Amino acid sequence: MRATIRGNRAGNAVIEVALLAPWIFFLFVGVLDFGFYAYALISVENAARAATLLTSRSKVAATDQIDACAIVLSEMTWTAYGRNVQTNCQAAPLVVNTTLLNAGTVPASEDGSDAAQVDVQYTTLTMIPIPGVLPPSFVVDRKWQMKIDPSADY
Repeated sequence: MRATIRGNRAGNAVIEVALLAPWIFFLFVGVLDFGFYAYALISVENAARAATLLTSRSKVAATDQIDACAIVLSEMTWTAYGRNVQTNCQAAPLVVNTTLLNAGTVPASEDGSDAAQVDVQYTTLTMIPIPGVLPPSFVVDRKWQMKIDPSADY
């Protein structure tokens, strides 16, 4: 009689694992997706900040699209997750735009100084979508502004 009771308990454990396995799988996939999306968000934020530091050196550097693109690509080397990202920064998955904000039009600071602005837009890789909860990919868009050094008048 004891052998019969133990056999039933072993069967119960298998059934419990079979019922919980999909939930554990979805939890794992959700955490994995969230980690990739969070990493992409942090990488885009850092890349935009670094490019803005470069472009805020002078008014000429504020519109330097090529150097800003190079800085963004160097900051986001691990974001592509093994994909080759194009080097022109003008099409998805990575778009970088630089703008000189003139004091007469749109000042970025309270004192009316000129400013450099960099806008970085990154489309994440297609991950495992969870219908109704997570889309297959996200577009991360970050904009940074910084006053241009007033002593650099070139």
